Amino acid sequence: MIDDTIAAISTPIGEGGIAIIRVSGSKALTIADQMFIARTGKPSAFATHTIHLGKIVRAGQIVDHAMLSVMRAPGSYTTEDTVEFNCHGGMFVARTVLSLCLEHGARLAEPGEFTKRAFLNGRLDLAQAEAVMDLISAKTDRAQLAATNALEGHLSRQVETIRVRLITILAHIEAQLDFPEDDLPTATRDTLLRETRDICSELDKLLSTGREGKILRQGVSISIIGRPNVGKSSLMNLLLGEERSIVTSKPGTTRDTIEEFVNVRGIPIRVTDTAGIRSARGVVEAIGINRTRKAIQESDLTILVVDNSRRLSEADEDFISRYKDKIEIVVINKVDTLSRLKLSDIFNNVTVVKVSCVTGFGREQLKDAIEYAVWRGLKHQDSTDFTINERHLEAITRAVASLQEGINKIESRDTLDVVAQFYRIGLSAIGEVVGKTSTEDLLSSIFSNFCIGK
Repeated sequence: MIDDTIAAISTPIGEGGIAIIRVSGSKALTIADQMFIARTGKPSAFATHTIHLGKIVRAGQIVDHAMLSVMRAPGSYTTEDTVEFNCHGGMFVARTVLSLCLEHGARLAEPGEFTKRAFLNGRLDLAQAEAVMDLISAKTDRAQLAATNALEGHLSRQVETIRVRLITILAHIEAQLDFPEDDLPTATRDTLLRETRDICSELDKLLSTGREGKILRQGVSISIIGRPNVGKSSLMNLLLGEERSIVTSKPGTTRDTIEEFVNVRGIPIRVTDTAGIRSARGVVEAIGINRTRKAIQESDLTILVVDNSRRLSEADEDFISRYKDKIEIVVINKVDTLSRLKLSDIFNNVTVVKVSCVTGFGREQLKDAIEYAVWRGLKHQDSTDFTINERHLEAITRAVASLQEGINKIESRDTLDVVAQFYRIGLSAIGEVVGKTSTEDLLSSIFSNFCIGK
């Protein structure tokens, strides 16, 4: 347990209905006694998991009317004595209450320190602690579900099961080290190889969720491209379900890239509406077109919009040829008009979707096409149980590599002390996922990404 007491504002800074100042540590109740007055008595006498109406005071002066929540150890988020002041939501009021907490013996919490204490005190393992941040930053229902399941321990239980199995295997190997002159019996050797290969197979299943996890956490970037006035901005508005981009009949209205997030079938999508590609008419438009080219190169997925009422020009075909490797979806807009468009053979290997941004026709088909393009090649399920993050991916990859080397050493009948070393490395790497093996640098790196107050 950690002896000092920390405090921080746990709600976003700014005006709002309430602000919450969280205090955790051995002095939390003592601090509350010095600054909170209630008819029901002193906070140090309050029962755990109760909330009380009272006044926050400073040198006899009322600072605010507030509610105080009391959570005694070990039944709190950090497993320490914790109080939370629920005061009126204003920057000055919240900062004043926080200042009072610091005056009475608390220190300002570091980013993520409440969750770090929850980990250090055994309330959460490291994978669950990271899931807290994933839950806070989730942008879609699918990302929220994956984070919630990880917080509930779905990933941790699988990793711990694998870790225990590996400990058992390593114990058998190390027991045999007491008899270095004896070779492993054939039956024991076959059992170790079978068990290790089975563990590697389970780890490979976890690795297969890595790309999906990256998509759910970071989202997918999509650029909408095409010549001026084909309906790029209208298509962005159609996806967003609101008028975000300016739409006029005059070509070249969009002079710069415009970005927005949209939820497409549970996938967080960052959509970029780009300036139409043509010979620039002025410095501003030239800058916008250069940014369009940059957006095309950096996007994960590119949607080309073409106008059903116009034929493709030679300039269009040159542009399409240049970026054909990036274009995965072609949207034929204005299908509610007389068709004059003749698609080139260049579109044979891409998904073509017909829409009308005016009537909304084809919107769901476009979302289907985006969903398919994003998940293509992945073993994806709609009900995502959990996904690993990049840190887990790196640790599990190291574990698999070490265990595979251990298998090779067993098969080549290398000495058991060498075999055991590779199994120890694999076990340590797997332990990093849930924090069974971790360093202060690793913990600092993880929790520094948290907001202060969580």
